[in-house]
Amino acid sequence: MSPSETARISDRSLAAAPATLLLMLLLPLMTLLSAPQARADGIAELKDYLSGLNSLSADFRQITISADGGQMIESTGTFYLLRPNRFRWDYETPNEQQIVADGSRIYVHDKELEQVTHSSQKKILDGTPAQLLASEQPVEDYFTLSNLDEGDGRTWVELIPKTEDTEVVKLRIAFTDGQLDNLLMEDRFGQLTRFIFTDLERNPQLDYAMFRFERPAGSDFLQVD
Repeated sequence: MSPSETARISDRSLAAAPATLLLMLLLPLMTLLSAPQARADGIAELKDYLSGLNSLSADFRQITISADGGQMIESTGTFYLLRPNRFRWDYETPNEQQIVADGSRIYVHDKELEQVTHSSQKKILDGTPAQLLASEQPVEDYFTLSNLDEGDGRTWVELIPKTEDTEVVKLRIAFTDGQLDNLLMEDRFGQLTRFIFTDLERNPQLDYAMFRFERPAGSDFLQVD
């Protein structure tokens, strides 16, 4: 964990929000104890975290809430990132699903439906958390940044996408002791998605083969762009 492309996939992907998702809001995912005398600098924390980031792996818990607050879907799985522009989300509950970005296209495989949808990676990722983490370009190229003080002991930063044609309108990221902790995403329909990361490993050795999607036999294969 998105409407345009994300919304189509969103009905199934609410339980496992797709690329925009994922990697979208993907997520509440950050916490840092701040000194009471000075306001923590979330912008500096974010830039420092992205600096030197080559790869990432983590377990995640994703909570998606509808705009009216009437529906909540929770899912869990494992996330892998290999910069630049490669990532993989393996959703385990409530439905088995896999999202793979190979650097040019994003594949969403719903194992229960035996269906694969794929589309242009750039088109899907503009303004999303996935773009934030996967791209090696300066974060200011894609987002307007501002510090937040939530009073919860975390260091927060808010990101507003500069791209107008995006499903995501706002991201909020939190760090704890310099580690990615929470990620919140709001889409243009008012839907909120939160990612909480655990067992996070920075710069693990990941094989490029993990980010090559192999078309499964017997599944529908649909191009949506």
